[in-house]
Amino acid sequence: MRKFRVGVLFGGKSAEHEVSLQSARNVIDAIDRERYEVVPIGIDRDGRWFVGDEAHLLVDADDPAHVHLERPEEDLAVVPGNSEHALVAPGAAEASIDVAFPVLHGPYGEDGAVQGLLELAGIPFVGAGVLGSAVGMDKDVMKRLLRDAGVPIGEFVSFRRHERDAWSFDDVAAALGTPVYVKPANLGSSVGVHRVTERDAWDGALDDAFCYDNKVVVEANISGREVECSVLGNEHPEASVVGEILTGGDHDFYSYDAKYIDEKGAALQIPADLPHDVADLVRSLAIRTFQVLECEGLARVDSFVAEDGSVFVNEINTLPGFTNISMYTKLWEASGLTQTQLIDRLIQLAFARHERDAALKTTR
Repeated sequence: MRKFRVGVLFGGKSAEHEVSLQSARNVIDAIDRERYEVVPIGIDRDGRWFVGDEAHLLVDADDPAHVHLERPEEDLAVVPGNSEHALVAPGAAEASIDVAFPVLHGPYGEDGAVQGLLELAGIPFVGAGVLGSAVGMDKDVMKRLLRDAGVPIGEFVSFRRHERDAWSFDDVAAALGTPVYVKPANLGSSVGVHRVTERDAWDGALDDAFCYDNKVVVEANISGREVECSVLGNEHPEASVVGEILTGGDHDFYSYDAKYIDEKGAALQIPADLPHDVADLVRSLAIRTFQVLECEGLARVDSFVAEDGSVFVNEINTLPGFTNISMYTKLWEASGLTQTQLIDRLIQLAFARHERDAALKTTR
């Protein structure tokens, strides 16, 4: 039987570039080579695409502080509207793929840009489509949609770069209390995120957040436990067991360094030690969030559990990390799916959605 060729996309024009490289290494290592042939596709920080073998594209992939993409000489192009030869490069036949597995985090990879390109090229792909990816990436739009759908969320304000002077720390503190969390609206992995407790730190936090986006979200603090739940599926999504993030060391929140650099920065408790009814509520809200935001394939939903057992959804991640410490894969492992089985399910979901959508009429 012919093996399906899976194009694993990684890197990208994003501050989460290195996280993507680590995730790709894990996906490539875990994929079932009896069923699938891997076609590694690297995207550098300038947005140029390359095809090659993982040994030459992914360098120091096991070292989060030094991992990088080694760019080959020849570029790869994606040609819309020609699914048989959608990838064009020297030796174009070798570059053809049956399905794409974007392992891209942040802008230009998780925000609907790549998803739209793959749809135009007629290539099935893992994960949410254009709409789900876009609204899941933008924390401001995401929170407004969830709020309007009756999903419980924390208080927040958002503003664009040109509105910055209209929001002082005193204004925000009066509206949300302190501390507050300042975040770029369209980014993940805690890049550019700051916990602000006093006026003197406000301008610096905004300066950094605005380095990564033209819009920021400022969130109220929610006293409680930080939990996460993985979701898998298309029309009938399933939720994993619930896990808890336990921040350690000198970190006062789950920052980038706590996630990826400091080995003692955080611990994962899987499953979380929660009453059954609270865990069930977290899982049901994760599925509800997934559906409200028009997601398919996979997502991780992050929530807070308050002392009284109430649950507040914080955000969704439509292309969660696949690194060796990532909660998405660990939660499914605890729910009975190995990484190899999980990757297979995701690829099959991509084929199923593509077949479903291909049946839609495009003429009157």
